[in-house]
Amino acid sequence: MRGPLDQLDRLLSTEEVAEYLGVGQATVYRWCREGSLPAVKIGRRWRVRRSALEEFVRKNERSETLVGRLRRFLEVPDNLMAVVQDRELMRKIDAAFFRAAEARGGTMIKYQLEEPRLPSVGEVREKLGQAGLDVEGLEVEGRLRFVTEGGEPGNRVEEVRRLAEEESSEGRSVWISMNWDLRMGVKEALAQQRALTELVEGSELVVKTTVLEEDLDEWPGADQRRSQVMHSGTIWLAREGLALSRVSPALEL
Repeated sequence: MRGPLDQLDRLLSTEEVAEYLGVGQATVYRWCREGSLPAVKIGRRWRVRRSALEEFVRKNERSETLVGRLRRFLEVPDNLMAVVQDRELMRKIDAAFFRAAEARGGTMIKYQLEEPRLPSVGEVREKLGQAGLDVEGLEVEGRLRFVTEGGEPGNRVEEVRRLAEEESSEGRSVWISMNWDLRMGVKEALAQQRALTELVEGSELVVKTTVLEEDLDEWPGADQRRSQVMHSGTIWLAREGLALSRVSPALEL
């Protein structure tokens, strides 16, 4: 008869670990190889002690990294506005957003505008990998996709609707990161964000739209305030720190 200690130190397969954490097996393999998740290799297979897995979860819950803060803040569904100080922080918030999505077992989609002054999709992939996201492994699993945006602005809502319908049959949440399309006027962009908010409600979508602080500063004050309250939450990331806030529903008098 097994006692409590036997149960605590039972060896788990990577399949069991992946199912418990809601991530893909490729992610568990990477954690085992890197040593971030203590494991033993028996033959060709990794095995993880239950006690080591529980300690791994506890450490991640205590984490005050950007990824850890976002994991606790983000909800499903969610429609977020992220304001960042510069393009380097824009890449960091993308990587943290997708690592939170990876831990929640979601499908990840990165929209990238096709413009000469902006990084190419290849450069974005490289930067996300440098920031700690297992880009290649997630692409192989079919959980990470890059979408190049070209042509006329204003088609995002229908594209997001189509992607959500495609993934709904898989039973996964869909995490979408895009940057504010500055080719549009502020009024048109706000109307698009309002439509995205309506699309997100009652779905399995998590949508994050990022804008540079210097671009936001050029908007009229009323439009800045309106842009914040039409999203369910706001992320502010600067060199000095991170601020996270939620919008409360309108209250009756």
